[in-house]
Amino acid sequence: MIKKENLDKTSAWPFVEAKKILTERKSLIQKKGKITLQTGYGPSGLPHIGTFGEVARTSMIVNALGHLTDLPTEIITFSDDMDGLRKVPDNVPQKELLQKNLHKPLTQVPDPFEKFKSFGEHNNEMLKNFLDSFNFKYNFKSSTNLYKSGFFNSSLQTILKNYDGIMNIILPTLGKERQKTYSPFLPICPDSNRVLEIPVKEIDINKSKIIFDNNGKNLETSILDGNCKLQWKVDWAMRWYALDVDFEMYGKDLIESAILSTKIIKLLGKTNPSGFAYELFLDEKGEKISKSKGNGITIDQWLEYASPESLSLYMYQSPKRAKKLYKEIVPKAVDEYLDFIEKAKNQNELQLLMNPVWHVHNSKVPKENMIMSFSMLLNLVETSNADNNQLLWKFVKKYKKDITEKDHPIFNKLVGYAIKYFNDLIKLQKNYKKPNNDEKLALESLIKTLDKCNDEMTPEDIQTLIYSTGKENGYSDNLRDWFKLIYEVVFGEENGPRIGFFISFFGVKETKDLILNKIK
Repeated sequence: MIKKENLDKTSAWPFVEAKKILTERKSLIQKKGKITLQTGYGPSGLPHIGTFGEVARTSMIVNALGHLTDLPTEIITFSDDMDGLRKVPDNVPQKELLQKNLHKPLTQVPDPFEKFKSFGEHNNEMLKNFLDSFNFKYNFKSSTNLYKSGFFNSSLQTILKNYDGIMNIILPTLGKERQKTYSPFLPICPDSNRVLEIPVKEIDINKSKIIFDNNGKNLETSILDGNCKLQWKVDWAMRWYALDVDFEMYGKDLIESAILSTKIIKLLGKTNPSGFAYELFLDEKGEKISKSKGNGITIDQWLEYASPESLSLYMYQSPKRAKKLYKEIVPKAVDEYLDFIEKAKNQNELQLLMNPVWHVHNSKVPKENMIMSFSMLLNLVETSNADNNQLLWKFVKKYKKDITEKDHPIFNKLVGYAIKYFNDLIKLQKNYKKPNNDEKLALESLIKTLDKCNDEMTPEDIQTLIYSTGKENGYSDNLRDWFKLIYEVVFGEENGPRIGFFISFFGVKETKDLILNKIK
């Protein structure tokens, strides 16, 4: 049980948002007897890390709520799978098949992967499988199912009754040409099954029907039971209205949409949910990550190279700041995760509430002692030539005889991740420096220094001797260049592990042999 004074003091963003929900929606929540949080997913492309980020961050707020109130919470993960397929994604097979089915609801587009009844169902299942692998607690809802089952019917009728008011909200935001054809309701064509964007000629509130102008021909259709769907901004407001949503976060690019949806739900007679606008994820070129482009790093790729918890940590940090998200940032994210676990061991309760891993692990921070950083482990993969988990563990145990896989589950997983990451991303990019004569003499002097060392020495003592060797060989004014030389010759890159620690772990003789081999 966390002390109330610490809950009041903490400025960790999940607690800030949780408190805001409880304040802004107090009477509504008390009336319902539960708190509903929503995340949205557009299954026009394969699930990506941004989608996961919404669920992970929302789950962190749920964890914070659990320490602030006894009211039950629910996360709805809502799929807009009745949207029409607007373009063919770059990262799918059978593009011609999708091209033939453009503008149909995603749950009526054939699955190009040939695994499910539709493309929408395929992408929904991919999302659910991934969220399940993280043990997220959520309630998945399909737009198609809610429209066709009649769940949205009463809300759609309320929308129709407020047709003029909604048009007055939306039309001023559109260009003159679009104003002529805009309709909040999009009929599903009974002939082509496509989602049509055509103007309204007449509405019949009593019969819940609309007559549309379909290229000069009248198209009369019911708005109920999935015969129509709503335009995005109106659909978003209707979803908040029908599901009594108390909180939803969304990307910065949807702020204007959220403002309009807020006006619409207020017109319908309810209060908008508490909101949170986060910054977008960018790829290595600084471009927005897109489901259809498949740029940046995918969910599956991250999990090939690092733990789910390290990804959750990345999602926790600075949600209102744009961040690049690509393969090369993985080692840094993993090392920060390990570092926060170490820091947690000496933190008081208030400090723990500010520690990201407290939120990543739902307030249960692992107690495991960290053996080494992920960056260091990547260097060991190279220097030991280990190509499988057993071999790398055998090497680690040679110098750390008292450790076991059973007692170090986090590190045990890191071993496999490190081998995969090194072979896929680092090995081919290595650029080993060939030292000139002066540099070779300096490194030979380093080998002589190591002759005076033994495996019983502390990493700090070894590091001090390496400093001295650099100063004695022309690097007294810039020791950074001395270590850069060692890294470039031994590891093939400008940066590397703390050398004293590396040598104490790798072994003095082994390090001497390694340097000799590199300067031959």
